[in-house]
Amino acid sequence: MDANKKILILGVGNILLTDEGFGVRAVEYLQANYTWPVRIRLLDGGTQGLMLMPEIQDCDLLVVLDVVLAGEAPGTVYLLKGEDLRKSLSFRDSMHQTDLLDTLITCELAGHKPDALVIGMEPFDCRTMGVELTPQAQARLPEFCRKTMDELARRGISPATEPA
Repeated sequence: MDANKKILILGVGNILLTDEGFGVRAVEYLQANYTWPVRIRLLDGGTQGLMLMPEIQDCDLLVVLDVVLAGEAPGTVYLLKGEDLRKSLSFRDSMHQTDLLDTLITCELAGHKPDALVIGMEPFDCRTMGVELTPQAQARLPEFCRKTMDELARRGISPATEPA
């Protein structure tokens, strides 16, 4: 990947609904455990929808960390691109203001749509009110983040420093 390309790693989801906040928690983990070059920005996107347009339009590659409802066993990790993006909770009709696929379409209409992919996990529980992940999702967070780092490395993207 071009060393000048801007990359946005966006954690999305509602942190008030247990595992629905998994993407946000994954970004927090990546921020806490790695040092990132200036061209790579990590952001808690929460449930902001269209309000994320300026950040999305300012990147060349959008990597969304989210929960995915695709019918596999809880804890299954997915890599989604193209039409499969709708399997991500944030790319389908959700509690968010608008889904992220609509936001990407709006970005394209406004002049810039980045390449996008979702790295997500099938949740254990995303309906129960609670600010903590389920114990099962919490236990999988480090492994999920390692898989995220592996996928980024395949694309020539790596942090400045890795954890000890």
